Amino acid sequence: QVQLVESGGGLVQAGGSLRLSCAVSGRTFSSYAMGWFRQAPGKEREFVSAISWSSIAYYSDSVKGRFTVSRDNAKNTVDLQMTNLKPEDTAVYYCAADDGPRAGWSSRVKTRGIYDYWGQGNQVTVSS
Repeated sequence: QVQLVESGGGLVQAGGSLRLSCAVSGRTFSSYAMGWFRQAPGKEREFVSAISWSSIAYYSDSVKGRFTVSRDNAKNTVDLQMTNLKPEDTAVYYCAADDGPRAGWSSRVKTRGIYDYWGQGNQVTVSS
């Protein structure tokens, strides 16, 4: 059974930084592509970032240049370093694992439905 456990959320002032971490257990972590999504109140869950098996990173336009995704296959973790946070970044953040085919993955990376496993979510609140 695959489990994703997130940590690191909290309350921060605008302009500040937070680091989210997601620990994955259950199977070989290196076989998964990993994604980060977020959901603000009353809004759809949206793509934030993703990282491939070979550590190629992807970002939404809204976070590009401010967020950095990384993975550590030895520790079975994926991190999201968030800097210059804005009030509009306030949301519940979810990590997700994709165990699907690698062919064409880069064209699907932002699609919520391709991810097979999800974490419980972690609240990030940015005050103005």
